[in-house]
Amino acid sequence: MTESTSPSSSVQVVRADYANPAHAGALIELLDIYAQDQAGGGHPLSDFAKNNLVGELAKRPQAFSVLAFDGGQAVGLTNCIEGFSTFACRPLVNIHDVSVRPSHRGQRVGEKMLALVEEIARERGACKLTLEALQGNVGAIKLYERIGFAGYQLDPAMGQARFFQKWLE
Repeated sequence: MTESTSPSSSVQVVRADYANPAHAGALIELLDIYAQDQAGGGHPLSDFAKNNLVGELAKRPQAFSVLAFDGGQAVGLTNCIEGFSTFACRPLVNIHDVSVRPSHRGQRVGEKMLALVEEIARERGACKLTLEALQGNVGAIKLYERIGFAGYQLDPAMGQARFFQKWLE
């Protein structure tokens, strides 16, 4: 369950071990690349996030991450947080971050990582995966739709759900 390789690619996908310094470093490096990308807001991670994120994730049993490596180079990351569906009375997994190094985009790295995320979610008894994407992130949206994600709605008459946020700082 913890890793998947494809004979057509040298990319290896593994569940991150937050206690492994190589995995911890890869997580911070790839999340910082994502944060600096236009799709991630265009700003580097704060020093506080860089210094504390892995430890904080490790404290939360509902959190898990998946990493992709091409040889020794970290090329992809997903961070996931387990939530709970009250309607289904079962866990759900929110895919909070999906990051692929620019040099490896278009090579199905994201798809491979999301396949392992789905496997882990099923092992946790999750009823669904959730994620959000900016409208302008067309490549990511195409990936998500290709592997079965769709806009969230309960009743078509009520339309699709919208994602909102309110900062508490």
